[in-house]
Formats: sequence, C-alpha cells, structure tokens
Amino acid sequence: MATLASAPVDDAIVAPATYADPAAYDALFTRLRAEDPVHWTEPDGYRPFWSVTKFADIQEVERNAAQYLNAPRMLLRPIAVEEQVRKLTGGSALMLRDIVHMDGRDHMAHRKLTQAWFMPARLKALEDDLRALAREFVGRMAAAGPSCEFVDDVAVWYPLRVIMRILGVPVEDEAKMLVLTRDIFGPDDPDIRKGPKPDLASTIKGFTDYFGALTEARRRDPSDDIATLLSAAEVDGEPIGTLELMSYYIIIATAGHDTTSSTIAGGLLALIQNPAEMKKLRADPAILSSGVDEMARWVSPVKHFFRTAASDCELRGRKIREGDSLMMCYPSANRDEEVYADPFRFDLSRPPNKHLGFGYGPHLCLGQHLAKMEIRIFFEELLERIDDIELDGDPAWIASNFVSGLKRLPIRYKTR
Repeated sequence: MATLASAPVDDAIVAPATYADPAAYDALFTRLRAEDPVHWTEPDGYRPFWSVTKFADIQEVERNAAQYLNAPRMLLRPIAVEEQVRKLTGGSALMLRDIVHMDGRDHMAHRKLTQAWFMPARLKALEDDLRALAREFVGRMAAAGPSCEFVDDVAVWYPLRVIMRILGVPVEDEAKMLVLTRDIFGPDDPDIRKGPKPDLASTIKGFTDYFGALTEARRRDPSDDIATLLSAAEVDGEPIGTLELMSYYIIIATAGHDTTSSTIAGGLLALIQNPAEMKKLRADPAILSSGVDEMARWVSPVKHFFRTAASDCELRGRKIREGDSLMMCYPSANRDEEVYADPFRFDLSRPPNKHLGFGYGPHLCLGQHLAKMEIRIFFEELLERIDDIELDGDPAWIASNFVSGLKRLPIRYKTR
C-alpha cells in the first residue's frame, strides 16, 4: 500500500528512541512528508494505523470532529498494553475518560466546566503570582550559579508549581505529582523511570487515591481552586461521574505542566544554539509575544494523538476505512515545508506563526493561554537576571513517543 519500504520505517515511527533523537526524527518525517504523507503503518507489536505527517492533513482531521473521533483509540500503545487495559476495565480500551477522550456534545459540556479558568480574562489576575514564581525560580538559578542542570533544577518545577496552585495541590505534594506524571509520560526512558517499568493501573490508582481525598476535603472546606470547582461539578444537572472526575484531575495535573516545562527547556536550548536569536531577544524582549509560539512550534512536546474514522472517507487520496486509526504527527506538521519558510530555522519573529503545538479545532489545548503566559513571564525574568548562557555538557531528550522533551540541559551562566 505504501511507497516506502514499510518495516524499518514503521518500527522507527513507534520507537521511543526516535523521539529522543531530533535529527533522526526530522530525517524520518521529512522523508514521509515528501514520499508518503499519509502512510499506512504496520509496526511489529502494534495495531496498524495511518501516519498523518503534513500540516494541512492534520488540520483537516482535527477540524472534522464528527468524521474523525477521539475515542476509542487515543494513544500509541502496544497490543499487549491494550489487552492489559481491556482486562483491567472489563473490555474498554480506555482507563481514563477526560476531555481529550470525549467527542461531540459530551466533550463540550465537560470542557466548559473549567474553560473560564484558562481564558485570558481570568489569567490576567494571576499574572503577578506567576511573575513572583518565575522570579523565585530564576533566583534559585542565580543562587546556584555559575551552573545548573536546567531541566531538573528549574524547568520542571516552575510550571508544576503554577498548575498545582491553580488545581489546589499543596507544595509538599508536588514531588509526588511529578513522579506520577513521569510514570505516565516517560515510562520507556530508563533515566526517567528510575527502576522497574511502572504499572499503568498502579500509576492511575496513585492519582485517583490522591484526588479522591482532595475532592472530599474540598467538599468539606471549599477554596478558590479547580479542585473545589470539580468537586461540585455537574453536567446536565447531574454530578459528573467518578471516572470523569478523576480523569479531569489527571489531565490537568499532568498535561498542565509537563508540556510547558518541555517548551521552556527546549526554548532555552534553541536560544543557546542560535545566539543571534538570543541577542535579538535581549535587544527587544517584546518579541516574546511571537517568540513563545516559535518555541512551541520548535519543541512540539506532544508527539501525537490518534483519531478513528467514523465512516469511509479519503485523505490526500488515501482511502480511509471506517474504524481505521490515524496518528497525527505534530512535530512533523510543525516542520512542513509547504507551511513554513525555512522550517528548520529557529526564528523568534517568524510571521505568521500558525502551528499545531497546541492542536487545532474543537480539541485545541484548553491551557494554551496559561502556557504562553508562563513561558513569556519566565523568559522575561530570565533575561533580567541571567547572562552569557551556554551549554555545560550534552543535552539529552526523553525516549517517549507520546509526550517528551529534554531530560537533561546542563548550562553555565553569569548572574547580573
């Protein structure tokens, strides 16, 4: 069916190691975009799917939510893991049911529960708090200078603190949330795993036990946070189900910080590797308004989501059958030569900078405005305190085919 020699390409598409090597990823997906942009993929140990690699095709899939459904297949998982999930759930392919997994009216009704929290009007009131947090973590860099391991010392903690404060999780429990998040997003990377591969059911139970207790606490003693909102949430006049409630907590507690920390770390590495852009930014910090979008395009921390065809259709001349799965390859779309002039150049003032770093269509990332604000404020504070940033060793990326970014970024710098 495909024009590429299937086996090596198909296995590389699913291999976590591909996503830990940006050059290998770019070479593979540049070839796919040119030769077979909607590629029938049959990797060993996985159910087959279409790899969708071009910007316009992913937009079309995301836009047509009635034709391309989020459920039942959302993520790239080996058949063995899918069977394990079905045994645990009594037949369902999903262990969670959050707004990412929902379609149609159900999706919109649940999304609206928290949407106001993440809109610019509400976030504006948080700007001073976010700036204080950014200043705190940049201050830690300054105090630790002249070097640090930027990912573990700074990048993971600042967005984590932000989203946990909004969610209602106290500071002393943030490390627990980070471990559970990494168990979900980075289970294939031995440096992230730090021991035996975590059991998915145990990881989810860790989250649900924690947020079940937090829900009861907020029902007794409400506060101004999302946990209070969710603990009393209703859809169509009825309390949302326990599965939906716990899933909502988990998606906010994980996606609410991990992708932002990856973008901050990857954005800093891009600035180090492109000193002319760093100089341009120092001369005119106002370009962060567009620069944040370039960082999101450049890093593309979410590597894929799946959709399922609701009926027979065509995509770029390919006959898609009802029930076929489609893997939307976001970093590939964000390097599409038909969309971006010189797509492999990091350009903070790239105009216009439409990208798919936050998705597209009805499932556009709920937290995109918060993420952009966090990133902008962090770099504003960094530029105020830290000079002459350079690498102090080799960077390294997480081996994960779902959500990934830098796992190491050793740097040296001077403090003003």
